[in-house]
Amino acid sequence: MTEISQLLSGQPRAIARAISAVENGSESAAGLMKAVFSNTGKALVIGITGAPGAGKSSLVDKLAFHYREKGERIGIIAVDPSSPFSGGAILGDRIRMATLGLDKNVFIRSMATRGNLGGLSRATVDAVAILDAAGFDKVIVETVGVGQDEVEIVKTADVSVVVLVPGMGDDIQAIKAGIMEIGDVFVINKSDREGVVRMQKEIEALLNLAHRPDMWNPPIVKTVATENKGIEDLATAIESYRGFLKSNDASTVRRQAIARWRLLEILQERLLSDLLNRNGTNEKLDLLAAEIAEKKSDPYSAVEKLLEK
Repeated sequence: MTEISQLLSGQPRAIARAISAVENGSESAAGLMKAVFSNTGKALVIGITGAPGAGKSSLVDKLAFHYREKGERIGIIAVDPSSPFSGGAILGDRIRMATLGLDKNVFIRSMATRGNLGGLSRATVDAVAILDAAGFDKVIVETVGVGQDEVEIVKTADVSVVVLVPGMGDDIQAIKAGIMEIGDVFVINKSDREGVVRMQKEIEALLNLAHRPDMWNPPIVKTVATENKGIEDLATAIESYRGFLKSNDASTVRRQAIARWRLLEILQERLLSDLLNRNGTNEKLDLLAAEIAEKKSDPYSAVEKLLEK
């Protein structure tokens, strides 16, 4: 059985090796992705984002349990900050998922924000495609925060879930990060705390100000993930958006936007890689960096020199 056929039949080791290949940018990665691409498009990809401390991991945990009880296979990708020592993902949040991890129908993978060439977003989106091709019914992507990379990843999901929590300082911080634009479903987690009603009203007011082009009105779901409250409502809200996408042209527009974004990601990575692999470019890079540090040159002139044929 070839590596690809093992992956497509859902063998965990083959899946893990394939994700490592795309994460490390190995030479086999492009061929691998070409081979699996035609088998993608069946899974529902759920992106879950929100500020640190909003309880995303607990929410993902309970949502995955909910889907497992329905007999579905679940893939979970958790985008974690890198360990400054090993460069690998810090697995603190995954410890909570230990019970889920023992289930052979659940595949959990942490991916580090290493900041390497091509970065996090391309590798994560490729990892989602691998899990999709491997036959998982739902793929949940949990991101660590609301930075640009995280927002891009969540944009590539079929359904984007934004998790907020009452009483975490300036509630408007989430809006400043441009997060209101990406939410298809909003969750107020830890809704047994004070300030839930105020937060719900704030979200509703902001949603009324910004009408979406697809005319979808994102639902606001209240949960207490640690007590398993509101998880059924969240699953229903996710399904309602999935149904909405199927019933109009929004799905096609979204898929085209995602395809364009992925093309640009891969193109940028390939062009940068080709440039850096040219003879003498790395040495030139070091010399130019030294000149900039000593104020003998500026970054813009340096880039022009690098791009000279």
